[in-house]
Amino acid sequence: MCVPIVTAAVPTRNSKPDAGRLDRIVAEARRTQAKREKGYREQALKLYAWVCGRCARQFTHANLQLLEVHHRDGNHDNNPPDGGNWELLCTYCHEAEHRRYLDSTGRDPQRAGGDQGSQATHRPFENLGALLKRKDRERD
Repeated sequence: MCVPIVTAAVPTRNSKPDAGRLDRIVAEARRTQAKREKGYREQALKLYAWVCGRCARQFTHANLQLLEVHHRDGNHDNNPPDGGNWELLCTYCHEAEHRRYLDSTGRDPQRAGGDQGSQATHRPFENLGALLKRKDRERD
């Protein structure tokens, strides 16, 4: 049994452009842009100057992808419309901020697991004094 191959219509020089296709592409692009603008990153980029809040590096459209939104309280669901929980950081400062947070976790006694006692059970020098005394007696 032979299956027919279906090919998409490829425009040629002699064919007329599909105006409906162009309209669909433009409409889809506008929907995508509207959806993107509802995101907190687009809102933050409209509210704040395109400058890193730590190193003061300035950004343009050419390198805007290196500018990220940092949530000050660490809660990515806390996105107030006034942008009170956001700050714009460059990729490098944003990574350093999160690394600083991760490095400090476990060192603060107020954090989970920080106030637990040592879990070590092996005591390698527990009988060292007795061993040294026995060795001294054997030498005498």
